Amino acid sequence: MRSLLIGGARSGKSSLAARWALERSAEVCVLVTGTATDEEMAARIAVHRDARPQHWRVREEPVRLGHALSQEASRKQLVLVDCLTLWISNCLWPIAALPGTDHALWSGERALFLEALRTCSDIIVVSNEVGSGIVPESPVARLFRDEQGRLNQAVAALCDEVFLVSAGLALRLKG
Repeated sequence: MRSLLIGGARSGKSSLAARWALERSAEVCVLVTGTATDEEMAARIAVHRDARPQHWRVREEPVRLGHALSQEASRKQLVLVDCLTLWISNCLWPIAALPGTDHALWSGERALFLEALRTCSDIIVVSNEVGSGIVPESPVARLFRDEQGRLNQAVAALCDEVFLVSAGLALRLKG
């Protein structure tokens, strides 16, 4: 079963995904994409880490998520990806910081991830919905929003079930 949980920031996606992973499998590998770039982010990561069952295997993959997923998909386990939004940011940041660069890093990583997702039989993916607000002011923010929306559509198309999460509640959109 391939599942996508999508919603706004602090909507309860990660908590719900962890609860569902615990219910679905005894063997779980969590692919985390966040990096502790400052104290506030380090504190957020610590909260997520402390909430996970100790026996889960955690693999940090801020950029090479597709490669990691292709390795983990071959094992008899559930894979929990948390989250696509930070991963996109990690991939796009070098592009945004260097005007005139192409999208080779992001395009390649995106393609690898989607191919690996096709082969994964038991996965829960967490992603943010960022397109419901105002149009971002800067080109970098618009690029991020657009790429997030495109990726969410591609992932949703490959998943068996998709849920919109708000206030910790899941509304089934697909499956």
